[in-house]
Amino acid sequence: MMDIYQEAVQYLKSQHVPVEAEAEADVLEEDVFPEEAVSCLLSPLHSESIDFPESPTSRSLEEMLERRLVVLRGILESEEVYLRELEALLMPMKALRASAGTSQPVLSSRQVQTVFYQVPELRDLHQSFYSGLKARLSEQPESSPGEEREMGHTGFQLMVGDLFLKMVNQIGLYGGFIENYEEAVKVVRKCMHSDPRFQALAESMMSNNNGADKTRTKYTFEALLYRPLDRVTKTTLVLRDILKTTPAEHGDYASLQEALRLSRSFLSGVNESSQCKREVTLSHGMRRQLMRDGFVVDASEGEHSLRHLFLYTDLLLCTRYKHASRGKPDSYRFCWYLPLAGLKLRWVAEQERSQDTHLRLHAIRAKMYLFRQQLQQHKAGSRGISLAARTRKKLEQMELMLLTHFPSYKLELHSPSDKSHTFLLSSLYELEEWREAIHKLTADNIETVPPDLLTLTSACVKLRMTQQPPLHSLNSEDEQSLCGTLGVAIHSACGLQQPACVYVCVEVDGYEFYDKQAQTHSSVHSLSPHWDQELSFQVDGARHLRVLCVSQSGGQDDAVLGKASVQLDSKTLNKRWRRQTLQLGEVEVTLSLKYCPHPLEPPSSTAQELPVFCVPIETVAHQEGVLVPHVVRCCVEEVERRGMDEVGIYRISGATSDIGALKAAFNSNLREAVTRLRCAEVNAVSGVLKLFFRELPQPLIPTEMFQRLASTLEIQDINSRLVSLLSLLESCPDPNRHTFLYLLHHLQRISENQDVNKMSMMNLATVFGPSLLRPPVVELGHNGPTLDISQEVVVQVQVVFWYLQCNNLPEAQTSLQHDTDAEDETTHM
Repeated sequence: MMDIYQEAVQYLKSQHVPVEAEAEADVLEEDVFPEEAVSCLLSPLHSESIDFPESPTSRSLEEMLERRLVVLRGILESEEVYLRELEALLMPMKALRASAGTSQPVLSSRQVQTVFYQVPELRDLHQSFYSGLKARLSEQPESSPGEEREMGHTGFQLMVGDLFLKMVNQIGLYGGFIENYEEAVKVVRKCMHSDPRFQALAESMMSNNNGADKTRTKYTFEALLYRPLDRVTKTTLVLRDILKTTPAEHGDYASLQEALRLSRSFLSGVNESSQCKREVTLSHGMRRQLMRDGFVVDASEGEHSLRHLFLYTDLLLCTRYKHASRGKPDSYRFCWYLPLAGLKLRWVAEQERSQDTHLRLHAIRAKMYLFRQQLQQHKAGSRGISLAARTRKKLEQMELMLLTHFPSYKLELHSPSDKSHTFLLSSLYELEEWREAIHKLTADNIETVPPDLLTLTSACVKLRMTQQPPLHSLNSEDEQSLCGTLGVAIHSACGLQQPACVYVCVEVDGYEFYDKQAQTHSSVHSLSPHWDQELSFQVDGARHLRVLCVSQSGGQDDAVLGKASVQLDSKTLNKRWRRQTLQLGEVEVTLSLKYCPHPLEPPSSTAQELPVFCVPIETVAHQEGVLVPHVVRCCVEEVERRGMDEVGIYRISGATSDIGALKAAFNSNLREAVTRLRCAEVNAVSGVLKLFFRELPQPLIPTEMFQRLASTLEIQDINSRLVSLLSLLESCPDPNRHTFLYLLHHLQRISENQDVNKMSMMNLATVFGPSLLRPPVVELGHNGPTLDISQEVVVQVQVVFWYLQCNNLPEAQTSLQHDTDAEDETTHM
């Protein structure tokens, strides 16, 4: 099998997306929000595309101290970068002060003081900290694999807590900078618009990297001015990281704890004071707040790119996450934003996947399955921890590739200014949550205040509520999760406000070795739709079942009527069906669940629905979990919806090509077949029903009953004849009997309208008799009396005719009983 992992790496390289760290160019653009000429394809194999938390492992004391050294060296590198940025910010200060005393100053003396307020002091503070930390670390030799024990001993001797405590004790310098920050930004922006000299300076400030002139980073003035604000918010995170790798018995532990306490206290006070100052007041007295965030796939540029989407009170912000690297902190890069006022939403399902897409999807799932099996084996081995961590990382990458390149639904956003964006999701449930949240805010008709995109995007790191994409491999194992076959039988729905064609969408979570979504076919136009349709899922790690009820209207977009989520528990589910009612908003959906635990087989590339034509009716009923096959019920419902007044219904045949297309659809995809059925010519629909019975390998009324039914016709007393016919029917297999009764009730309703459609009971019996009842074949060993063909046809027609004459036909049972428990369980969500 093709190695999908290596193929993905080669693909990224061909698209000029780096997989390994590459040398920097001479000048690195580090603007606040640089325009990207080419949309960045965020690949799960791109090492800087997204930051995954390391799998937790137990470390020895030596390993913890070794890790502590790595963290400290990372802090030192970060401090070096930060100092270069502060030096770059301070570089024009002397020249600007000198020009302030001239006749044509670039900035006035007061403006210079405002712009650079507290920056020299911050530079001195961090220079002192950097020098001290560098001196302490320079005394520590680089470790090699054979020197870990010695390093563990010297790691205890390395003391840096006093340096961190000294720096935090002077962190109050940042308070003045923060108070002055907004005013400084205003001055910079004002002078950029009014003075071309300052604009040229502010857009091209340079910083040397590692003291070499060959590689320099280009900044804007405003970007550099933001760096201290960004840096101070990371102080607590830095201290927490170093404290996590410091043993409790280490001499630094108490000092670092105190430094962390002081840092948290300072930032808490800053947040309280700055929040009331910096929140933007919108119309109706509302303030801009973050309402929801999460990962989506952005398709606006024609390529699939994983993005972090932030929904604020008055706008939608799309960002690209960039994790910390080379001493630079985590950050978000601006992609686009849309005001919510007047925003129009539209969601649609993605088009049918091509055969090539199906093959690639299968290859990725097969690779995921292999990694999952390896992960299970590593847990039992002696080298389990390290091997499991690497395997889990590969599994995460495959999951991320599925999430990015194989979504199922798209949500289109259209603003009044003709700006449009599209993002994709793999879950209809999640899409509906986004749609509801956005629609609720747009309905409030909020007046949008133009945002400060720099501050808003930079704040995403602190405000985000979602830390990572929805990958199952990132979750911890759960003994209550399901692994095996989950059966979901969708019975019916009630509570609709108006008649509609409705279908139910079911989703499960867990690993996506198989499809995690399935939908019923669309019901007929009704206030109380029913399906009695079984859906089957092969699951691994499933914990939740999500159910959505969706309305279809001709010519209009589908609309979700309600949704609910059910927690799955392997302890309460078993092989017996468990019936329950879910409250999906105003709609109630009745369904049944059963679960059979077993190890999963490798995913198959040929998985498809089994055919229903030319297959014994017992087989069709068994594979669908019903007594009356869906093809029969759907055709009957459609004929009764719009064919009751059709002259010659069932006698006049539809177009052969239309009937053939519907047959092929029922053999491959029930949902697609029902969709085609809704708009097919009604005589083609009736033709499909006749063809189904005609192509049954054994007739609906078993052949061995032919002679007994023929003898029954000779009974002269009509009541006795009808009683005998019904008695014989009891000996039929359940699927045959209930399907025949279902059809008879339908034909009786057709004949009640014979004044319009011209189809009497005799006409209907003449059409259906030869298809439903066939005489035994002599060559197959039949020893009874034989009839000529004309007599056989008479018997076929007369048997069906007399069954239609019965006024006390038993009701047909269309589906198996799923409520094996004593009482139903009603779940209100």
